[in-house]
Amino acid sequence: MGSGQWRQNIPGGALLAAPFTLIAVVTLVDINVPPEVHLGPFLVAAPAMTASFAGPRMTALVGAVAVLAQAAVALDRSSITDLNHMYQIVALFLISAMVTFFAHLRERNAAEMVRLRTVAEAAQRGVLRPLPVRSGPLRLASLYLAAVEGAELGGDLYAAARTPAGTRVIIGDVRGKGLDAISGAAGVLGAFRALARQEGRLPALVTRLDSSVTAHRIDSLNENGGGTDAPGITEAFVTAAVLDIPDDVPEVRLVSCGHPPPLLLRAGRVHTLHPTEPGPPLGVGPLSLVGPTEDAFSFQDGDVLLLYTDGVTEARDGTGAFYPLAERAASWPGLGPERLLAEVRADLLRHAGGRLGDDAAVVAVERVPGWGTADSGTPDPFRAR
Repeated sequence: MGSGQWRQNIPGGALLAAPFTLIAVVTLVDINVPPEVHLGPFLVAAPAMTASFAGPRMTALVGAVAVLAQAAVALDRSSITDLNHMYQIVALFLISAMVTFFAHLRERNAAEMVRLRTVAEAAQRGVLRPLPVRSGPLRLASLYLAAVEGAELGGDLYAAARTPAGTRVIIGDVRGKGLDAISGAAGVLGAFRALARQEGRLPALVTRLDSSVTAHRIDSLNENGGGTDAPGITEAFVTAAVLDIPDDVPEVRLVSCGHPPPLLLRAGRVHTLHPTEPGPPLGVGPLSLVGPTEDAFSFQDGDVLLLYTDGVTEARDGTGAFYPLAERAASWPGLGPERLLAEVRADLLRHAGGRLGDDAAVVAVERVPGWGTADSGTPDPFRAR
C-alpha cells in the first residue's frame, strides 16, 4: 500500500490530531521525568509528521506549538535561558522551519502535477479521440490502459473514420516512450484521419501512411540536429493494423504492418486473422516491391473483431505467463463491444496483478445484424460448424 493510499484511509481529523497528541504526551512526560532525562528531541517528529500530509501553514503551526511546548518544559524545569534547553529550542525551531519549507515545495509540486495532468487529459482527448459508438452497421468500443499509474498518453493509438462505402479502423503502437511516442502517435492519427476518406484502396492508404511516418521521423531527427543518416534512424517505427469494413459486403479487409493479428469472435469460437504476407512496421522502409498486401476475411452479422496492441498479450502474471487473450475471449460469447472490453479490462488487470508492464489498447468492432447481406464472394474459413 502506497503512502497516498494509507493517508486516504485515515480520517483528516485523526491525522491532524496525531502531531498535537504527540506534543502533549512528550511535554507531560518530559515535565515529570527526572531532570537528567530530556525528551525534547522527540518533539521534532510532530512537524515532520505534519509535513507528510498537510500544507506549509499547518506544518508551521505544529512547529510553533512544539517550540512553545519545549519552552514550557524549560520554564518548568529551570529557565528558558538554560543552555541545554536553549539549544533544544533553537534546533527545534530550525528543523520546523526546514520541514515547513519542504511542505511548501511538496504542495507546489503537487499543484504543478495536477496542472500537467489536466493538460495531458486535454491533449489525450484531442489526439486519441473516443471512437464513435456506432458507424453504419458497426458498433465500436475502445479501451486504453496506461502502464504508468496516472499517465494519460502513450504510444498506443486507435481511430475510426467513416467513408462513403464503409468504415476504416486503425490500431497501432509507436515504438518508444514519452513525448517522442506521443508525437509519433499524433502524427499517425492525424495522417489517418486526413487520408482515410481520400484513398479508395486500402493498400494506397497504408502506403501514404508509411510515407507520413517516415517524413515525421526525418523531421524529428533534423529538429534534434540529426539527419537522414543519423544513427538510430531505422529504430523509430509504428506497428499498425489498418482495416476497411464495407457496409454492404460481409467482409473485413486487412493490411498488417508488423502488428499482432486481429481476433474474430463468432458463435463462441475465436479465430486469428493471420495475414498472408504481413508487411514491416510503418516507417521502417519500403513495404514491398508491389506495395502492401491486402487480405479479405469474412465478417458476418453478429461477428466481433478484437484489435489489440502487444501490451495486452505480453502482460505477465506472477509466474511469468503471458495473458491468453484468445482463450479468455472465447469464454465471453455473445457480449457486445462495451461489455466485452469491460471483461477484458478486469481480467487483464487481475492477470497482471493490477499493473501492466506496457501500455495496452483494445478495440472491439461488432457487425450489427440487419445490414448489407450481399455475398462478397470471399471464402469463409471461419464458418461455424
